[in-house]
Amino acid sequence: MFISVHLWLKLTVLPNLITAIPGPRSRELARRLAASESRNITYLAADFPVFWERTDGANVWDVDGNRFLDLTSAFGVATAGFGAHRQRQVFAAQGATLAHAMGDVHPTALKVELCERLAAVTFGRWGAGAGKVLLGNSGFEAVEAALKTALLATGRRRVLAFEGAYHGLGFGALTVNGGEFFKSPFRAQLADFADFVPYPRTAAELAKLAPLMAAILSRGETGAVLAEPVLGRGGEVVPPDGFLRLLRRLADAHGALLVLDEIYTGFFRTGKMFACEHEGVTPDLICLGKALTGAFPLSACVGRAAVMDAWPRSAGEALHTSTFLGNPVGCALALAALDFWGHADRERQIAAHAAAWRAALAPLRSRSAVAAVRGRGLLWGVELRAPGAAGPLMADGLQRGLILLGAGADGRVLSLAPSMALTMAEIEFAGEAIGELVRERKTQSSILKTTTGKRKTS
Repeated sequence: MFISVHLWLKLTVLPNLITAIPGPRSRELARRLAASESRNITYLAADFPVFWERTDGANVWDVDGNRFLDLTSAFGVATAGFGAHRQRQVFAAQGATLAHAMGDVHPTALKVELCERLAAVTFGRWGAGAGKVLLGNSGFEAVEAALKTALLATGRRRVLAFEGAYHGLGFGALTVNGGEFFKSPFRAQLADFADFVPYPRTAAELAKLAPLMAAILSRGETGAVLAEPVLGRGGEVVPPDGFLRLLRRLADAHGALLVLDEIYTGFFRTGKMFACEHEGVTPDLICLGKALTGAFPLSACVGRAAVMDAWPRSAGEALHTSTFLGNPVGCALALAALDFWGHADRERQIAAHAAAWRAALAPLRSRSAVAAVRGRGLLWGVELRAPGAAGPLMADGLQRGLILLGAGADGRVLSLAPSMALTMAEIEFAGEAIGELVRERKTQSSILKTTTGKRKTS
C-alpha cells in the first residue's frame, strides 16, 4: 500500500514535445556554442543536445518549450528532485543576505554548522567518534583532499585504486582514475603513485582479488585504499557482498586508510544514507558531493578526527583551500538538504522507488540486445551487448522525451540515476520507453547489417 500511495500522490507529468528535437532555438545555441566554447567540452550533433531552460521535480523544459522526463538527476545531483528541500527559497534568501564570504579567513556561521552536521551524519551517526571536515567545490576536490590527508597521516605516497573507477579530472584525482580515456592525453604530466586492481563483479572475482590486493599492500608503500562502493560512471557495477568488509580488513592489516568516494552514491542514491552502510563498514575518509546540496557546487571530505588532525594547525596560510571554500549559499543549501535526508521515512521511500524501478526494468532482461540489468536503490545500469550502443540511445531517448546518459569504459551501459520525484506512472512510462528504444535500435542495427552485407550482382 505504501508504494502506490507514495508514488501516486505526486502529479504525473509525462514528456510533451512540441518541436522537432532539437528545436530551432537549441540548434541556434549549438551553433553559437561551437563558435565560442572549446570544442572538446560539449558534444554537438544534428540530433544532440537540447538546451535546458527550467526544471521542476523530474521534468526539464528546453529553450523551445519541450518537456522532458529526466532519468539522470542531472549527473546524480538532484536525487530528491529539482526544487526539492526548499532549494529556490533558500537560494533566494541566502543570496539576498550574503552570497560570498572569506571561507578560510573570515568564515560564516553557516560553515560552522555545516561542518558540525557533516561530522554528525557520518562518524557521529556511525558511533565512530569525532569527525572533521575539509570543504571543497567540486567532487574531485574532495578526492584530492582525501589523497593529501592520507599522505600526511601515513607518510605513504601510493594509493590502491580500481580499474573502471571515476574520481574526477583534476590531476590528483585523474591519477587514481581507473580508465585510460581521460588520462592518456596527459600521461606525461601525471605522477606515478597509483596501483590498480580489477573491480569485482562476482564473489569468485572477489576471492581472486583478495591475495592480489594483499600482495600490493604488503610492500608497505600504500597509504590509501580508494574505492567507490558501487562503480558509478564505470557502468553501475554493484560489487558482491563482502567487498567493503574486505577492503576494511586489508587496510587495517597493512596500515592504510580506507577512503570511500561516495560523491555519487551518498545521500540515499543506493538505498541507504551512504552506500557503505549496506555492509556496515566505516571508512577513515569519505568524499561527498552532488546530492549534498542538490543544486550547487559544494563538496566535502569528512574524516576521523585523528586522521584529519594530520594536517598542521593553520598559522595564517591554509595548505589546502580555495576562494569559494564554504560558500554561504552552498552551505545553506547543504543544510536544507541534510534536513531533508534526515527524515525518518527516507529509506523506506527510496525502497519503494527501487522496487518500482526493478519491476519496470525487469522486461529488459529478456531482450537479445541487453546483456544485463543491474542496480540498487536509485542507481541502475542497462548493459547492452554492442560497444558504443549507449550513445545513440541517448539521442534516441531525446526523441521520446527522455534525458539519458551512457556509461562504462566502452559506452555500452545505459545509466539511470532517477530522482525521487518520479511517480509510478512516470517510472512505468520510462521503463516501457527504454524497452522500445532498445528494440528499435536493435532492429535498425539488424537492417543496417543486412543491407551492408549484400553483394552487388550484375
